[in-house]
Amino acid sequence: MAQALAGLRVLDLSRVLAGPWATQLLGDLGAEIIKIERPGRGDDTRSWSPPFQYGSDPSKREASYFLSANRNKKSVCVDITRVEGQNIIRQLAKTSDVLIENFKTGSLAKYGLDAETLCTENPGLIYCSITGFGQTGPYASQPGYDLLIQAMGGLMSITGVPDGKPGAGPMKVGVALVDILTGLYAANAVQAALRHREKTGEGQAIDISLLDSLVAALANQSQGFLATAQSPSRMGNAHPSIAPYDVFKTGDGHIVLAVGNDDQFEDFCNRLGLSELSKDPRFRSNANRVQNRTVLTDILHNTLQTATTSYWLDTLDGCKAPVGPVNRVGDVFADPHIQARNTRITLPHSSLGDVSGVAFPARLSRTPAEYVSAAPILGEHTQDVLKTLLGYSDEALSALCTDGVINTPSETD
Repeated sequence: MAQALAGLRVLDLSRVLAGPWATQLLGDLGAEIIKIERPGRGDDTRSWSPPFQYGSDPSKREASYFLSANRNKKSVCVDITRVEGQNIIRQLAKTSDVLIENFKTGSLAKYGLDAETLCTENPGLIYCSITGFGQTGPYASQPGYDLLIQAMGGLMSITGVPDGKPGAGPMKVGVALVDILTGLYAANAVQAALRHREKTGEGQAIDISLLDSLVAALANQSQGFLATAQSPSRMGNAHPSIAPYDVFKTGDGHIVLAVGNDDQFEDFCNRLGLSELSKDPRFRSNANRVQNRTVLTDILHNTLQTATTSYWLDTLDGCKAPVGPVNRVGDVFADPHIQARNTRITLPHSSLGDVSGVAFPARLSRTPAEYVSAAPILGEHTQDVLKTLLGYSDEALSALCTDGVINTPSETD
C-alpha cells in the first residue's frame, strides 16, 4: 500500500532541528520533502561537527548532526534574499501542500514569503511557522535556541542535583529535547490542519514556538504548579509523586527502579528479600513511601550495594516493577531488544555509500515508515526539482547558477 502521506508535498524552509525534525517525520510517512538551503552553506547543522560520518572515500564526509534530521529529503539551494530566488520559492509554494519555516518572526515578510502572502496565492497551503517565542507577545522578535528555552521554560529548574548536595545547580537535558518536542507538536499540528483541509478545502497558518511547546510538555510539573502555586524543585533522578523511583547504586554500578503502584512494590520487595518492607506502615502505600522517601531510599541503597548490577538484574528479572540498567548509547544499540526491533536502519547516501540511522519509532501495520535515502548532499536536487516541478530550462538554470541564485552539487563541493 502507499504510505499514509504519499502525494503530499512539503516545502521545508527550516534548518537546525525543530523544523527539520518535523519534516523528517512527515517524510518518513511518505511526504515529498523539498528542503530549501542557502547556496554555499546550507543548513547550519552541516557545520555542527564533529562527529562526522565518513564514506569509503575519506575526503567525503557529512556532519552526523545533519544526518540525524534530514533523511528522505531533496536539497534545493536557493538564495531567498534575491528576487529571482523569492520567485522560485513562491512558485514552489503554489505547488506545495505544506510549508514549514523557522525564521525569526517577521523575517520572511520582507521577501514576500510570509504566511499572509503565500496563503493568499495558495489558499490550500498549510503554513507552519516555528519560532522561539511565537508570532505574538513581548518576546516574539527574539531568537531562541534549545538551551535558552530549557532555561526560560522551567525545565532546567527541575533537572539536576537538588540544592544542598554536591554538584547542585540547574542542568539541561542531554539532547535538544525542546527542539524534538516542538518538531513532534508541529508535525501533529500539520496533520490536523490537513485533515481540516480535506473537509473544507481551506489551508491555514500554524504558529508554534519552542517556549509554548516546552511549557505544554512540562505536563504534571506545570499542572502541579497550577494546583498548588508552588514551583517544583530539582530532585535529581527521583520523582515528586512516586517512590521508590530513582537511580540506585549497586556494588559495581547502578540500576534504575521505577515503582508505580503497591503491587509492584510488594513484588520487588519479595524478590529483594525484604518482604517486610511492603508490610511496614511507612511504606505500605505510595503516599506513605513518598512521605518517607529518604528512609526508604537509604534502605534500598544499602541493600543494593551488597551485590553487582548483573546479580540484581538477574534476581529481579520478571519483576512487576520496571527495573533496568543505566546504559551508555553504545549499550543501547548492542541491546538484543533494540536489535530485534530493527531500530538501527541503513540508508543510501549519494556520496558516502550506506549510512546508519534510527528508525521511525511507530510501527504502522498498514502504512509503515519507509527510508528512501539518507540526508542529501547540498544542492543535490536543485536542477531536478526546478526542471520537473517548475519547468525551468537548462539555459535558465545555468543563468541562475552563474548569478548565484541557486547552487547545484558541482558549485557547492
